[in-house]
Amino acid sequence: MTGSQSNTVHVIGAGLAGSEAAWQVAKSGIPVVLHEMRPTRMTEAHRTEGLAELVCSNSFRSDDAANNAVGLLHAEMRRLGSLIMRAADANQVPAGGALAVDRDGFSAAVTKALNEHPLIEIARGEVAGLPPADWGNVIVATGPLTSAPLADAIRELTDENALAFFDAIAPIVHRESIDMSVAWFQSRYDKVGPGGNGADYINCPMTKEQYDGFVAALIDGEKTEFKEWETNTPYFDGCLPIEVMAERGPETLRHGPMKPVGLTNPHDPTTKPYAIVQLRQDNRLGTLYNIVGFQTKLKYGEQQRIFRAIPGLEKAEFARLGGLHRNTFLNSPKLLDGQLRLRAQPRLRFAGQMTGCEGYVESASVGLIAGLYAAADAHGETLASPPATTALGSLLGHITGGHIETIEPGTRSFQPMNVNFGLFPPLARAPTKKPDGTRLRGNEKTVAKKQALSARALADLDRWIADHLHIAAAA
Repeated sequence: MTGSQSNTVHVIGAGLAGSEAAWQVAKSGIPVVLHEMRPTRMTEAHRTEGLAELVCSNSFRSDDAANNAVGLLHAEMRRLGSLIMRAADANQVPAGGALAVDRDGFSAAVTKALNEHPLIEIARGEVAGLPPADWGNVIVATGPLTSAPLADAIRELTDENALAFFDAIAPIVHRESIDMSVAWFQSRYDKVGPGGNGADYINCPMTKEQYDGFVAALIDGEKTEFKEWETNTPYFDGCLPIEVMAERGPETLRHGPMKPVGLTNPHDPTTKPYAIVQLRQDNRLGTLYNIVGFQTKLKYGEQQRIFRAIPGLEKAEFARLGGLHRNTFLNSPKLLDGQLRLRAQPRLRFAGQMTGCEGYVESASVGLIAGLYAAADAHGETLASPPATTALGSLLGHITGGHIETIEPGTRSFQPMNVNFGLFPPLARAPTKKPDGTRLRGNEKTVAKKQALSARALADLDRWIADHLHIAAAA
């Protein structure tokens, strides 16, 4: 055993993030105790005692590293020796361009690898409350179904009402897909807010006929049902789904998030819009905008159909769709430092969905970097964060500070996010020509831009690996 017990890392939770974190720590020669409460105590969603059990879909989504941000994240994790990606690749099932897995085979492969590693001890049993004070290097990766005693202890420690509430998420749109020949920038009454300039919102106007049709579509649209364990959890900040507001009366939305007051359409200044949909900047880069007040239980296909009926959003590309579900996550930009440590108690580091990422791969990737950070600490070193230009770095940027600090009084702007190209710093120069020198046209520009972002990411990651991790980058 290379490490000593005094520098043991404790990982709480053996889902995808915790399993990946434990693997990365042990790979670096540091002993790990991986704590998993199942089967001593089960959750409402799990059915086995296997590590890295997939409780929802069996898909890791697109595996296209050149054209898709999650596929790029797959490639980056493979370069970093990810156990989760190794097990996924070994248990792949046919799914077109996606990476889908045999869920039982995948969990068995992860469990076997962790069980057989000489530096990993798997401790079955609940960590009820804050970890013991003599655990000096801890990764908490307990996910959205964190047990109540631990969630309560974290809430007390952070003094934040940030755990176990309904997470109301409005759809987020790529700025470049909004038709600005229809929409315009303006704040209500041209009011200048903190960090704003009086033109902080994108506004999409509606006629009475368009508004009436939109309200009817919201009411008739197919909705998702709450899971059994969600039904008794209160709404966060009293956020109501937009379709529930619509059901309360045809004019409710016009006096709520869609009120048309204090705004003038520069494309048609003499016509007063009957209703207005507003979008506000969602990240510091200004590449993503969320639709204000549009948290929803509409199914994803219905959201795309109904929201693309909004003038100016006919060709909207969504970075994420809306939702409303029970979640457990920290207000990470405020509570965590750049190394994912809790500012109030730096011996505790967080990983996975608790940090404000969504998706299997994203959770595992944050577990991976948390494991690398914890291992560096155990070796008495500090690991530089991966470049912001990489998929992993852009996701960490979102978690630790890529949001806008405040949007309106009493609201938190930080919400969980899947990895997407809207989180990446823009290219210094967008590609304009094909390799043969001919000009890019239409959708070719979007494809070329994504490929350029991916190429930049992998080149920068390889450089970071060579400079900081002293391992050979895998092809």
